[in-house]
Amino acid sequence: MMIGQNERRKAGVVGCPREIKSQENRVALTPGGARQLVRQGVDVLVETGAGVGAAYADAEYLAAGAELVDSASEIFSRSGIIVKVKEPQPGEVAMLCDGQILFTYLHLAADRRLTESLIATGATAIAYETVQIGRRLPLLEPMSEVAGRMSVMVGAYYLAKHAGGRGTLLGGVPGVLPGNVVILGGGTCGTNAAKVATGIGADTTILEVSSERMTWLDTAMPTARTLYSSESALLEILPRTDLLIGAVLVPGARAPKLVTREMLGLMREGTVLVDIAVDQGGCIETTRPTTHENPVFTEEGVIHYCVANMPGAFARTATQALTSVTLPYVQLLATAGLEAACFRAPELVGGVNCFRGVLTREEIGEAHDLPWKKPFT
Repeated sequence: MMIGQNERRKAGVVGCPREIKSQENRVALTPGGARQLVRQGVDVLVETGAGVGAAYADAEYLAAGAELVDSASEIFSRSGIIVKVKEPQPGEVAMLCDGQILFTYLHLAADRRLTESLIATGATAIAYETVQIGRRLPLLEPMSEVAGRMSVMVGAYYLAKHAGGRGTLLGGVPGVLPGNVVILGGGTCGTNAAKVATGIGADTTILEVSSERMTWLDTAMPTARTLYSSESALLEILPRTDLLIGAVLVPGARAPKLVTREMLGLMREGTVLVDIAVDQGGCIETTRPTTHENPVFTEEGVIHYCVANMPGAFARTATQALTSVTLPYVQLLATAGLEAACFRAPELVGGVNCFRGVLTREEIGEAHDLPWKKPFT
């Protein structure tokens, strides 16, 4: 469909394209969310089939008052605010315009090419993962919960002999010791991984650097052990680890490489690692991004699961969890505009990674040696 002059992009129009990253079935807006926006007088455009992967039919969006459009190009050309789940793919970046708002996960510290291309569009890119309230990352937490719980499930599967693993049942059986799960990082992701690991009876150790967090974990999860994270601790524990889970996060920055290739060589053949931090470059030296279609590879005899959009496997649950926390910000951006929204919800300022052709996060600038400055200055 051709777009006429009277249908130019409007600042308050919210557009939700279908996700095109491999095996990404989540959608950035549920029919219920669309209904709430429409009730507030916001025009909502949804690409045909955008919700199918999360079991939301086009008819549900129509019933909610959204307008269905046939192409992503129309979504991008008519919308002032683009809501997505994953970082824009090259074809989507090419459709972004000066002054437009993109609201999605970005993880720019791990991707210089995407960073530079977004800056060049002149659009304002707001990253879910750097919206911060105190020490919390409220728009990242739901996906960290999903990925954390999922990490033990997939790790347990690949430990099976038929899946290429060592043949260890993490929970053990009477008379046989359980497998050992080691989790790097005791944040939201690591805590949720530990919940599942302890729940199935695995011997679980969480490596953490914050004494305050370790005290909390010790109280909240008495069946898991905590250990101060250090190279010497890793060297001691890796030889007896069956499942290693990387759950390290430095908001907005590249993940630190805690496990080197040499250290990985201490693990036994057929053991498994799941690097949830792959979106931020990974916390293990041998990590490289994989997809749900081809999720694993083997290095140093260790099976690596490094899928960059893990929650996409449980698309409906993940969509519901994500949109429940992002929708209030979408409403605010659509009804008040960017600057007023940032004034009313100051945490949004931290989410702004690019602002009209300027990089605005120090951690990303440091990761890529690019100039940056704070937004609205």
